Amino acid sequence: MVSAYRVNRLMREQPQVKLLLAASGAYAFILSALKLPSVTGSCSHATGTGLGAILFGPSVMALLGTIVLLFQALLLAHGGLTTLGANAFSMAIAGPWIAYAVFHGARRLHAPLAVSVFLAAALGDLATYMVTAGQLALAFPDPVSGFAGAAAKFVGVFALTQVPLAIIEGLLTVIVINLLTQYSRDDLNQLAFAPGGGR
Repeated sequence: MVSAYRVNRLMREQPQVKLLLAASGAYAFILSALKLPSVTGSCSHATGTGLGAILFGPSVMALLGTIVLLFQALLLAHGGLTTLGANAFSMAIAGPWIAYAVFHGARRLHAPLAVSVFLAAALGDLATYMVTAGQLALAFPDPVSGFAGAAAKFVGVFALTQVPLAIIEGLLTVIVINLLTQYSRDDLNQLAFAPGGGR
């Protein structure tokens, strides 16, 4: 509800950023559609939600990310409708909030823009899978060690594929932000996104 209100307000007050908003959703859709098989019927993939979280904030990305997951479930048979809530929480809520917090924390510490963007996208991606590991551990607790043991196992297995994917996502997001600062500077300024400083 809050996310839909924020997107509606953004469209009403800053209609010129519609294309950038659509591009952020497309970026998340494309990256998250490239999946590698992982554990217990799950899979590993980049999330692409860090870009939208950096540009528009995590509340906007909650709606965009959920729409991306819904389209993937309906059109690509990825994820499925029965797990939409869990997937939305990990990829569209937890990941973007971490990405947003990391980006602004890094900027407050005067980290370069590229470093801030990389850390935000990569750690937002990893946070998504930490939450997913917790969700899987709740669904499939270890018979001996329970939730904690299962969570540790899921985190360990996900790390094999997710750490390299998070690094790749971080680098790609830096490239995209660099292109946007060159070719869409006016749109970024409308979002109060300051390439030379904080947001």
